[in-house]
Amino acid sequence: MLDNPHRPDDEANVDREIRIEKMKRELEEIADGKLFSGSFGPVPLKMEEAFLGQVLAYERAEFDTHFNRLVQRGIAMPPAAELDDTALSARLAEVVHELGKLHCFLYDTDHLSDRELYHWLLTSGLRDESPDISGIPGGAWHTSPIGAGTVEDTPIWLKYYASEEDRRRWQLDFPDDPIPVHESPPFDRDRHLPRRAAS
Repeated sequence: MLDNPHRPDDEANVDREIRIEKMKRELEEIADGKLFSGSFGPVPLKMEEAFLGQVLAYERAEFDTHFNRLVQRGIAMPPAAELDDTALSARLAEVVHELGKLHCFLYDTDHLSDRELYHWLLTSGLRDESPDISGIPGGAWHTSPIGAGTVEDTPIWLKYYASEEDRRRWQLDFPDDPIPVHESPPFDRDRHLPRRAAS
């Protein structure tokens, strides 16, 4: 009796290749045939499948604002002027905790008071549409009050958050830009904020 020439690993790889091709076709349909029309090169099939699965989950995700997602979870965000400092700090903590559950993580906030951060979240930070990645394993949405990199944001980053190496590199790349003196930010919040769990 002849041995089966197809080992279980070979069959698993064939199944994986079929799933990969299906995902590529679906992604090409989503992007009007402009993506994934080639090979990933010498990448293990398991890694390619995982990557394409993440991309496809992102592409299938519903878009909405994080503000609306919080409202749907019963988290109200009244205007900052309606809250005293104690109530505002408690509401901010609740909002940040709930954002963590949604895989939305804040950073570079230590230059803002609780009131300033809450106001930014309410009026700007949670108002842009983004995909709902809360159900995507390892998915994370990062947002920052200085994340847009505007002409107002860059000096804040250089002053409070940039490393000495970052500051030196910035000076070399943009010699006409003034580099503010480094200062420690006035608040100590970022290291206590929720973070994506290590995978």
